[in-house]
Amino acid sequence: MYPYFTTTAMADAIGVAGFCLYVTTYTLLTFRVLTAPSLPYFMMNLTAASCVLIGLTASFNLAATLIQLFWISMSLIGIAFHVSRSRARPSEPRSRPAHSFDA
Repeated sequence: MYPYFTTTAMADAIGVAGFCLYVTTYTLLTFRVLTAPSLPYFMMNLTAASCVLIGLTASFNLAATLIQLFWISMSLIGIAFHVSRSRARPSEPRSRPAHSFDA
């Protein structure tokens, strides 16, 4: 008897989960719940691309693989920039907005 989930079925399920995460990330970005230069944005794209790449092991497609590798690379670069910027700037007290009338 074959197991209910084969390796191919699991890879496909992980790939579909990656697709769902891509769509969720884009939706959150569109509705301004998430901002593009934020760490959660880069992490969600990294996870989505990794899941889709795993899904591609079930049915390989060179163009799709290359685009996922690009998203993984760009996400890692974005995470590295975000981390390096946050280390370079220690937490500073927030300044008042320019329109504040308090003296």
